[in-house]
Amino acid sequence: MARITDVKTTIWEWVGPVEPMPPHFCTTAGDLVTDVTGSIAGFRFLGWLIVEIELDDGTVGIGNAALAPHATKTTIDTYLKPLLIGTDPMDSEYIWQSMYRRTLPFGRKGIGMTAISAVDLAIWDAKGKILNQPVFRLLGGRTKPKLPVYASRLYSQPVESLAIEAKNYVDQGFKAIKLRFGWGPKDGREGMYKNLELVTAAREAVGETVDIMADCYMGWNVEYAKHMLRLLEPLNMRWVEEPVIADDLAGYAELKALNVVAISGGEHEYTLQGFRHALDLGAYDIVQFDVNRVGGITAAKKIADLCEAHDIPVIPHAGQMHNYHLSMSSYAAPISEYFPKVPVEVGNELFWYIFDGEPVAENGFVNLADDQPGFGLTLKTPDENFKLTK
Repeated sequence: MARITDVKTTIWEWVGPVEPMPPHFCTTAGDLVTDVTGSIAGFRFLGWLIVEIELDDGTVGIGNAALAPHATKTTIDTYLKPLLIGTDPMDSEYIWQSMYRRTLPFGRKGIGMTAISAVDLAIWDAKGKILNQPVFRLLGGRTKPKLPVYASRLYSQPVESLAIEAKNYVDQGFKAIKLRFGWGPKDGREGMYKNLELVTAAREAVGETVDIMADCYMGWNVEYAKHMLRLLEPLNMRWVEEPVIADDLAGYAELKALNVVAISGGEHEYTLQGFRHALDLGAYDIVQFDVNRVGGITAAKKIADLCEAHDIPVIPHAGQMHNYHLSMSSYAAPISEYFPKVPVEVGNELFWYIFDGEPVAENGFVNLADDQPGFGLTLKTPDENFKLTK
């Protein structure tokens, strides 16, 4: 019986070169309070928190969090670490409930749940290593030979270059792609038609047999979204993602009820109870929680099962092993997101520069090895592009 002896947290902060972001690069929830619509620079994720849980038998479990790494580190070091020392990682449900229930007054969502997520991932990684099994086998095993993934980048840009990028992903074997809208309510009807041009260019580039999705990143409101959905309907999109802010569940339900284009959300929703409430309201056609935000594997498995009971697909936000292992083990998860490795721009791609072991897509699929225990990840040796804070 192994016991936790230490919990170490390290922030990997990218200080290397960063690709520029032109105006209208991607809509965000902050557009209504900034001068330039689509200025996603304020939402960059250039810091990553790594959690290492050490056991008395020498096992080390690795977890991570990409949101607010400095605040998340403080939460783990101050409030969660004392709860973990001396516990058995095989008691993951008890540990999770202990962290959740003892941080309720200030936790529940956001940073509190992100901290719990990072620790829970490290615990499941350790469990897999103790049992010499990949995490997806601990969750029920393989539900599909390989995991289909969609190429997720295609930030707003001139339609000529967007069409070339979209066609390139199809040439690589992807059967689905996701782009980003660049204009929102401040840009009026002119902006609506610029958004429409982006999707039209992508559709013409990839043909009718490739799925197209597009992300608003909470940059619209309900009125604007209603107009946009009607314009987009003829383009046969698979979904429009996060059209309004995460807390406007009534707005999501109103847009979903239009039954014009499928509505996805949940990237910024948290907790089993939060998703129960959202599904009771009929907020989403597709649920997109991220395992390293929603409470880790312990919580994500329960939410995926809840979605399966409601016949709602689960397509987690972001690629990465913590999401792939959950998706591989769940019949509710038909496809996963895949961030191609590109020079650092938003930060979504930063995990490629931190971890070894992430699967590379081949012909639109990723696969998980049966002989890699835990999540199958190891940390790279940091170079001069990173500043580490321990």
